Amino acid sequence: MKRMVCMAIGVLLLVGVSMASGQSLGEVARSTRKGKTQQSPANRHFDNDNLPKGDHLSVVGPAPAASANDGNQTGDVNGQGQPAQAAPNSDPKAAAEERQKAADDWKKKIDEQKKKVESLSHELELTRREYRLRAVAMYSDAGSRLRNAAMWDKEDADFKKQIDEQQKAVEAARQELEDLKEQARKAGAPATVRE
Repeated sequence: MKRMVCMAIGVLLLVGVSMASGQSLGEVARSTRKGKTQQSPANRHFDNDNLPKGDHLSVVGPAPAASANDGNQTGDVNGQGQPAQAAPNSDPKAAAEERQKAADDWKKKIDEQKKKVESLSHELELTRREYRLRAVAMYSDAGSRLRNAAMWDKEDADFKKQIDEQQKAVEAARQELEDLKEQARKAGAPATVRE
């Protein structure tokens, strides 16, 4: 019984304290809003109360298309010395055809470069095979090694030089292929074109 009385007194005290000191959430918000001082621009806080309602909000991203009342023409130069982008086509079918044509052009360039890389790689592999066959033939015959050592050294140096040149050509062609893929990516070509 004592325990029940103590619990009842405790609950009554907690309810009384909370009612005496409690403010509604709305009252707290109003008092905070009234007590705000003007903040510096660096610490500016945006909420629904201080957002502009009549003006247009600035948007991060590409610039909107130039309109006739802006005074910008499609051939104007922007402040960075680069030509302004032309207004997008109003015909979606023509725009789609143009994108497809650009994608086909990139695919053609990339495919040609891939063929060039494959051709150079094939030539390099053939030269390496020929070098290995000549080395096996040379080292398998001890008499030939002794009689033609100077000639073998000269031919060996020539083959190694030829292999190095072909390897550099293959690496340059691969780098050019990667550069083409990167240019296609930057131009907005689909990933299927760049594979």
